[in-house]
Amino acid sequence: MITPRDRRRPVSRKPIAAFAALLAVVLLIAARELIAPHAAGGDAVRGSAHPAILRRGNGPEPESLDPHGARSESALSILRDLYEGLTELGADGSPILAAADHVDVSEDGTTYRFHLRAARWSNGESVVAEDFAAAWRRLVDPHTAAPYAAILAPVRGAAAILKGAALPATLAVRAEDAQTLVVELERPTRYFLGLLAHPATFPLNRGSLAAHGAAFAKPGVMVSNGPFELTRWDFGSHLAAVRNPRYWNAAATQLDGVEYYSFADGAAELRAFRTGQVDVTATIPAAQIQWIKQHLGADLHVAPQLAVYYLGLNLRKPPFAGSRELRQALALVIDRERIVESVTGAGEAPAYTFVPPITTDYTPPVPDYAAWPMAQRISRARQLLRTAGLEHAPPTIELRYNSGELHNRIAIAVARMWKEALNIDTTLRAEEFKVLLQDIDQGDATVFRASWIGDYDDAYTFLQVLQGGFGINMPRYANPAYDELLRRASEDADPASRRNSLQMAETLMLADQPVIPLYFYVSKHLVDPHVQGWRDNAMDVIYSKSLSKHVAEGSN
Repeated sequence: MITPRDRRRPVSRKPIAAFAALLAVVLLIAARELIAPHAAGGDAVRGSAHPAILRRGNGPEPESLDPHGARSESALSILRDLYEGLTELGADGSPILAAADHVDVSEDGTTYRFHLRAARWSNGESVVAEDFAAAWRRLVDPHTAAPYAAILAPVRGAAAILKGAALPATLAVRAEDAQTLVVELERPTRYFLGLLAHPATFPLNRGSLAAHGAAFAKPGVMVSNGPFELTRWDFGSHLAAVRNPRYWNAAATQLDGVEYYSFADGAAELRAFRTGQVDVTATIPAAQIQWIKQHLGADLHVAPQLAVYYLGLNLRKPPFAGSRELRQALALVIDRERIVESVTGAGEAPAYTFVPPITTDYTPPVPDYAAWPMAQRISRARQLLRTAGLEHAPPTIELRYNSGELHNRIAIAVARMWKEALNIDTTLRAEEFKVLLQDIDQGDATVFRASWIGDYDDAYTFLQVLQGGFGINMPRYANPAYDELLRRASEDADPASRRNSLQMAETLMLADQPVIPLYFYVSKHLVDPHVQGWRDNAMDVIYSKSLSKHVAEGSN
């Protein structure tokens, strides 16, 4: 079920008139004078003597604002403010209609006909169906090398295109007319509307892309269709966006602008929050959780999240290529309970599976050893090393992670556990986030810290990450039996049978151990009391357009 943002109603399999939605937009626009367009490259926001600027802590520096090049949550969070897809996530994390006013779904669930709102790009051009169709063809084009290209796998023709066996033009998406986008799926996909809230599926302004090529995603150049438009990017510091007066629902946007501040670690972000540099943090430092609860408890938001923190193992070269016993031994001796109690400490849950247990309609297959006492786990791990011929000559391992106080503490704890239980020495290497991603992609990192945040509420969004050939399969795990189970699940219309295939796939993957799950996240934010409208949800997606900020006289 999906509902529009402005009035909740189910998706109809019959045509639904758009008149009421358009009338609501007209009334909203009439009720509030739109602010003038922002001067290119300027810093001031017009339309208010005391502009309401939301300052968001945003984690590491975003690697790209090309919707087809972005992969980190810091980049995706900004893109959700600058662009708008056919759907977005509501306050409870479930999908609602966004750029589409309504959608008709065929009786067999394989054809979606999206009717677009009367909307404009930030340069004044109309947003049309071909803007979505062209963007999707670019996304699946192997030459684009988009990390999220496989997110469109449910669309008919996508699989062949991703393999290089067909041209992008064969993707089953077409503009029936300027306001109607028709999408044909290989088979019914119950989470399809949810994945369309992901920035990789957002439209692109074709004129801007043609004129600027890869440089289209920069301040002063970017043309976007969301509630905010990018005006500034100071590398290593922050990005700035102002309210887009041409956004179809601009009258409902209560902020005049948003600034996104980059931080390498939670401690620096906490200092920025306490000194008033930011109104909202992306996270909090684990080492100070008790102090925060005591002194900033009223500002603290903690909630379960569809996300997993894990260690990835490089399967392309020794010592992990061809040594499943070593991979399993390392996973066995990590005391996850001690990590979440003594290191993270904010309510995280130990993870023995890749898919979080809060995922809808899914029960993860927890390995038997999760219930064993640690002595039994260590004994089994040492037996595995003997089988692998490594008991007396264990390898030295390098663990890389992005710079940050929490990641450093976790790495130290894991290294100590491996040393005490298996006599394995581990060297630790902290890197800037972009450098870490590059090292992983190039195959230089042996063991690396990583995480996965669900793109929609379904087990498939986690298990697809480790599918052979998937763009963000960082360990480069490739098991034909695993891929076949995922294929079977993607084609199965029976919920129980589909769930069984996914559970079998996860069981197989966990036995192969290309990753070592450590814990399931909770979202952790500090939110200034002047910020209104914050709603925690399992997807941890809060759009800036949903927020407002009380501005005191003479402040911002």
